[in-house]
Amino acid sequence: MATPLPNVQQTPGGVAPPEQAWLQLVQAQVEAALALLFELPDESSLDPRWTRAVEQARGYALRPAKRLRPALVLAGYGLARGSTSVPPGLWRFAAGLELLHTFLLIHDDVADQAELRRGGLALHRMLAPGRPGEDLAVVMGDHLFARSLEAMLESGLPGVSRVVQYYLGVCRHTAAGQYLDLDLSRMPLSEVTLFQTLRVAHLKTARYGFSAPLVCGAMLGGADDSLQKGLEQVGRSVGLAYQLRDDLIGLFGDASVAGKACDGDFTQGKRTFPVMAAYVRATPAGREELERLWALPVEEKDEAALARARALVESFGGRVACERAVERASRLARRGLSTLPNPHGMRDLLDALIARLARRAS
Repeated sequence: MATPLPNVQQTPGGVAPPEQAWLQLVQAQVEAALALLFELPDESSLDPRWTRAVEQARGYALRPAKRLRPALVLAGYGLARGSTSVPPGLWRFAAGLELLHTFLLIHDDVADQAELRRGGLALHRMLAPGRPGEDLAVVMGDHLFARSLEAMLESGLPGVSRVVQYYLGVCRHTAAGQYLDLDLSRMPLSEVTLFQTLRVAHLKTARYGFSAPLVCGAMLGGADDSLQKGLEQVGRSVGLAYQLRDDLIGLFGDASVAGKACDGDFTQGKRTFPVMAAYVRATPAGREELERLWALPVEEKDEAALARARALVESFGGRVACERAVERASRLARRGLSTLPNPHGMRDLLDALIARLARRAS
């Protein structure tokens, strides 16, 4: 039975902004579908230790989260169909896509040696101390990747195999973006360009996290090439804004608000946009100090080093440059969105969501 989603005109005022109420409904539906993906009778008798590990992964996957990618799938579908009605299979597809995102987060946290995710321990820290936990988390991530593909294909939606094939092609590019992100961290700042940081943002975040979910939803809804192309361009811009805001949170954020450590980008030596924007604007002495700070061994990147790094990026205009880039990308996304249809206020919801994401602190 199809589920109706509220539209802008139907959402009552005075309680929550329309896009927030819409997101909350999507979150509830997707999390219910996501929980069902962990019901695996064929694995119930494999081994008690595996059962316990899957339960830990389930708890990790169901932590409170934005569920942006499923919401974008629903938005793309609604724009294509001109309706707020959601077939049951679409919830399963969206949950599978979210589970694939969870797999990527698990591997990303291992690569970044992250301690926290969504207000709790990263999965590799939950499973076992040290290197064994990392190895176990990589394997669990592989399991969730397979399960996510099963779920999307099980949705039974018309043309779903073609949509999954498209999304997996995007995921290959995401892997390239993650590789470049890690590899650039080994290079001197003087050898990294702002263009490279933007390319990483596009490959690692914008296309996979924003363009592709919108396009997947539109494809499932039978969208023509024009709408798919328009949504792809909107997603590219809002995804760039999202990643650049993430770069700011990763250096200047508040861990208690972000739900994850806000010194990780510095600790791991990430060559993010605000860092490189500061570097190209810095004095020769400033560049030398930035190089020295970012090249410090992890164990020497203490609170004093972090405070100095933040001060240098701030004083040389890296933070302001990144804020302006977020604003530009958000404006471009909203301008592109304004040319698309607006069935049942769906475009207005997306517009409000883009504005909210540009100001986010977590």
